[in-house]
Amino acid sequence: MRNRWINSPAAYALGMFAMMVPTQAFSSFYFYFYVDELGLAVWLATIARTIYLVWDAVNQPLAGWLSDRTSTRLGRRRPWLLGAVPAYMLTFVMVFAVPPGLGKAGLFAWFLAALILIEAVATIIWVNYGALFPELFRGNRLRARASAVQQGFQIAALLVGTAATPLLYTSLGYGNMALIYAFLFGVLMLACIAGIREQEEARQGPRLSLQESFRTTLRNIPFWLHNIANSFAQTVNGLIGLIIPFYAKYVLRIPEAQVTWLLASIFVSVIPLVFVWYRIARNMDPVKCWRLSLAAYAASVLPLSLAGDLATGIAAGVLVGFGLSGFLVTPPVVGSRIIDLDFEATGRRREGVYTAVSGFITRSSGLISALAFLIVGDIFGYVSGENPGPNPEAAFRWLSSYIPFILLLIAFAISLFVKLEGGKGERHDG
Repeated sequence: MRNRWINSPAAYALGMFAMMVPTQAFSSFYFYFYVDELGLAVWLATIARTIYLVWDAVNQPLAGWLSDRTSTRLGRRRPWLLGAVPAYMLTFVMVFAVPPGLGKAGLFAWFLAALILIEAVATIIWVNYGALFPELFRGNRLRARASAVQQGFQIAALLVGTAATPLLYTSLGYGNMALIYAFLFGVLMLACIAGIREQEEARQGPRLSLQESFRTTLRNIPFWLHNIANSFAQTVNGLIGLIIPFYAKYVLRIPEAQVTWLLASIFVSVIPLVFVWYRIARNMDPVKCWRLSLAAYAASVLPLSLAGDLATGIAAGVLVGFGLSGFLVTPPVVGSRIIDLDFEATGRRREGVYTAVSGFITRSSGLISALAFLIVGDIFGYVSGENPGPNPEAAFRWLSSYIPFILLLIAFAISLFVKLEGGKGERHDG
């Protein structure tokens, strides 16, 4: 009898948990660590992030194309994942294990090198992992269920990666925190890879040239609109995670030890809510459900502007959890349907290329959030932890609430132009 663990939503979702614990710790605290703790100027940090996004523009599509062309007895994606696991463990530790006495120039060089290296390895992991989703799960209902399970694991990882991180770095230091998370990632990611078996027919398809692989992708208007809208919403995900430590310090005025409770208010509430959104998504047109999630997310960030202490911050965080959970569940279902329609039109499966280009578009959100931080910080005079300016509270109220609301309204407006033909994609449901 077939092992029920193999290719199950839970086996696949374990990879999301493995990746998101260190990823969320990285995204939530690396900027705070370098800018507020180590004193790197915001403008230098922004330059480094911009360079790494340019590098991302090169390696994302290349990683997807190489993955699609790979053919081994282990499949197309698994060999890349296996090779990237130890490399990611090393680069993650490098980010937080900063040698003492580097000086401003040395700190900038270390920061830039760490970003470039971890981004390169992370690209290989995310492209190959994401490309497996439309291949392993077929049909709207199965995909909605798999996405809900995956996001449940993701939120559990977000909770660990953000809420537990302050406890670890305050008691053990940033370097030891990174070592613990790297080890956890390695063990769980290998367990996920062991539970995945790729479809034989997928790797036997024709190998396309780089130009052929991207020609149709670049002309796919729904694909671009879907991912550009997601990039604005994803900016909010990253911005909120990035801002929370600053928001806690300058707006709520709570000690670092209490940041854990603030972060937990967001992520604990999301875990049950992703399954509420699953119930909505399984019986609703994917695009309409995606639009609804964007509207809910926009409404949910406004109460953050009203909070003034830990209790009201936690209440606002719970509301953010509702909007965030909807956005986590719905985009993979829409994205997989776009890939299905491409296969119906071309007869070729290119999950790797689509995942890579999609990843680059949505991950460009890092540049948007960096520019938002730089502009709002400049308006209110925030430079670094050593020079916070005259009104850091106003700066971080804007960055935590008003700016995310504007970005989500833009995402919702773009989503109105996404039209998919071919129904709900139910014919593969088992």
